[in-house]
Amino acid sequence: MDQNTKYEIATFGGGCFWCTEAIFLELEGVVKVESGYSGGHVDNPTYKEVCTGNTGHAEVIQITFDPAKVSFEEVLLVHFTTHDPTTLNRQGNDVGTQYRSVIFYHDEAQKAAAEKAKAEVAPALWANKPITTEIVPFEKFYKAEDYHQNYLEENPNQPYCIYVVNPKVEKFRKAFKDKLKKHE
Repeated sequence: MDQNTKYEIATFGGGCFWCTEAIFLELEGVVKVESGYSGGHVDNPTYKEVCTGNTGHAEVIQITFDPAKVSFEEVLLVHFTTHDPTTLNRQGNDVGTQYRSVIFYHDEAQKAAAEKAKAEVAPALWANKPITTEIVPFEKFYKAEDYHQNYLEENPNQPYCIYVVNPKVEKFRKAFKDKLKKHE
C-alpha cells in the first residue's frame, strides 16, 4: 500500500465471508480485504463461537480501498449486487444471524450513502422486495483466523469454493467487468 494515499475502510456482512472476500479482492481500487467478525458482544471471538450464532457477530469483510479509484457508492453497489439483501439472516444454505446483511458505517458520510443505497439502489436491483440490510455504526472488527484469509485462492478445490464461491465470483465478473483489477 502506498503510504501517501488516503485510503478508506468499509465493513460489510453479506453472508459467508469466503464469498464476499473473493469478490472484493478483484475490484479495482481495493487494496486489502480481511475476513473477520463485527457486531457482537464477545471479545476476540473464534470462528467456532461465531458459527453458533450466540456471539451476536456477523461474518464480515473489512475492505481497504482507494477512493480516488473506487467510490464508497461503487463499493456499496457491488455489495448490494453480489449478495441477497432480501433474506433475513440467510444467504443460500447459510442460515443464522452471523450471515446477516449488514453495513457497519465508519462515519456519517458512509451512513448517509448506505441509507441512500438501501432505499434507492437495492430495491431497484432486487425487484422492490423489502431490503433487510442493517445499517449500524462500526465499533470493532476482529480479524478471523488466518486460514479464513484469501480462502478461495488458498482452497480452490474445496467443494464450497467450487459450488458456492466460484459462481458468485463469476456473476460479479460479468456484472462488473469494467471495474475489475487489471492483471499484468
